[in-house]
Amino acid sequence: MQKHNGEKYYITTPIYYPSGNPHIGHCYTTAACDSIARYKRMQGYDVMFLTGTDEHGQKIEQKANEAGVTPKEYVDKIVEKFKGLWQYMNISYDRYIRTTDDYHVTAVQKIFKDLYDKGYIYKGEYKGKYCTPCESFWTESQLVDGKCPDCGRPVVEAKEEAYFFRMAPFADRIEKLLTETDYLRPKTRALELVNNFIKPGLADLCVSRTSFKWGIPVTFDTNHVVYVWIDALSNYITALGYDNDRYDDYNTFWPADVHMVAKDIMRFHAIIWPAMLMALELPLPKHLAVHGWITFDGKKMGKSLGNVVDPFMLGQRYGADAIRYHILREMALGSDSSFSNEIMINRINTDLANGLGNLVSRTVAMVDKYFGGTLPEVQQSGEFDDDLKAQVTALSAKVDEYVDKTQLNKALEEIFNVVSRANKYIDETTPWILAKDESNYPRLACVLYNLLESIRVVSVLLSAFMPSTMPTVWEQIGADASAVAYDTVDTFGTLPKNVTVHKGNIIFPRIDVEKEIEELNQLISAAQTPAKEEKSAEKPAPKAAEPMEGVALIGIEDFAKVRLCAAKILACEPVKKAKKLLKLTLDDGTGERTVASGIAKYYTPDELIGKTVVLVANLKPAVLCGVESNGMILAADDGENVKVLFLDGIAPGSVIR
Repeated sequence: MQKHNGEKYYITTPIYYPSGNPHIGHCYTTAACDSIARYKRMQGYDVMFLTGTDEHGQKIEQKANEAGVTPKEYVDKIVEKFKGLWQYMNISYDRYIRTTDDYHVTAVQKIFKDLYDKGYIYKGEYKGKYCTPCESFWTESQLVDGKCPDCGRPVVEAKEEAYFFRMAPFADRIEKLLTETDYLRPKTRALELVNNFIKPGLADLCVSRTSFKWGIPVTFDTNHVVYVWIDALSNYITALGYDNDRYDDYNTFWPADVHMVAKDIMRFHAIIWPAMLMALELPLPKHLAVHGWITFDGKKMGKSLGNVVDPFMLGQRYGADAIRYHILREMALGSDSSFSNEIMINRINTDLANGLGNLVSRTVAMVDKYFGGTLPEVQQSGEFDDDLKAQVTALSAKVDEYVDKTQLNKALEEIFNVVSRANKYIDETTPWILAKDESNYPRLACVLYNLLESIRVVSVLLSAFMPSTMPTVWEQIGADASAVAYDTVDTFGTLPKNVTVHKGNIIFPRIDVEKEIEELNQLISAAQTPAKEEKSAEKPAPKAAEPMEGVALIGIEDFAKVRLCAAKILACEPVKKAKKLLKLTLDDGTGERTVASGIAKYYTPDELIGKTVVLVANLKPAVLCGVESNGMILAADDGENVKVLFLDGIAPGSVIR
């Protein structure tokens, strides 16, 4: 097994906007980066793990005014809540940057002046649509129903003197970065970015504001403050010491190995950040990992939508490690993850209580019952041993690969495949039957030793994902520090043959599903009632379904003519001159096909990429606004809303019948 003694590894979360308390969506990105950082440290890397908060902007200024405090006083309180949550979630960040830190402020001013001196920043006037909650400018064509495409809130006309950053000089290089390298993960999003932002011509970026004061002043024109992206994005290098004397780690850790962000800020990191670095003549990050949103009732979870789930509440009920596992296991890179109480509790029960927890408690209990807690050294191998050992020793290579690709859900899936295999091994070898005859004790001892070794390997790999619980597992199975080192996980037989176990509490108790869901629904509903009442006051009640009079009945032979299958959306883009249409590139299990769908009013491309849908696969091709559509996707329509039917988790090409 390769050890990476002293090799450098730099991973970052985005810096979060402290306009309100942290929620479960923040936890995903941070827990994912923390798990990777822990895994890399375990492998021997010298890791720098950065997180922080983006503390300037008009929204913060407004929130502070409403609260009757200064912007700095306002963000100080919120930042303490972020740091408190990260401590509770066992987040092992190496550095926490605040954009109000003096060293960052000075460095951003130098970067802004450097770009100005190079001719990449110039003064002009901005006219356009502005969303205050998102602090984003939009063109008319990017709006959805005249509102912000990210949060759905109203936008206002904005007109003010501003400095701009020239984007066009970097368009070709950025397009090659997205399409010809593995910078963007998943790469399926590259086509969307190129078609939506680069091909139409990269618009110059507004990088200063005069309409509010809570920001970093432009040194050579103090009526202006530096606008969000040059301030916020620069954190990745200022936190290492670029253009400041607080730290001296830039040459050691830059370029970053992974920036991890949610899809709503993908374009800023995929297009604007590389352009800034190109202008500064600095190396580019190696990878940008883009994950989806945690959705609640089908909508993005976020403060501005009023549908957040409090991670402190969940952690108090189930423990931080159970929450970490659930969100990491459910989120596939590039796709959204639907949050519901049922999904979470069933995942905890199935994987953690029935799977890992049951494996540990059963094995330790049998060693204690049959051998007084200490296995004899005389052991006899037998049937099923080799298959179990092969799966256990092959596990770390698979997990390594998925961690390197930032596909943590797949890494966890591989680990729990081995947990399932070990539980099956118990059923195959029937230790309770072996225990009835003393002549079988050598075989019984071997079976239990193999189980303890399997648990050891699994728990070492899981320690990066669930760092609080695994030391308890090691204590129960009798594994000392030398037995849980990373360089032992591809070897079977590290524990001493006469290992002594120590019975303890159940590591993941099983949850009473019905009772818990009822209590949890009440807690979450109570926390979200004000936001729901506000929304319901704006929205009329849906129309009742009308009887389908006059619709002809068909026979099964007619229905059998329609081929329905699962298809995954690989790419999505608007159709020019057709406001209602989106052009979808689908994987139908046999190859790729294009489908045009009239759902642009109800979905943005970001919301669809990575989703699995129901495809009518044998519909005759039709040309719609210049796009040849080879099929149709299914959706429900109640007269006011349209909801696409999603089949996430089903393989492309699966037949629907």
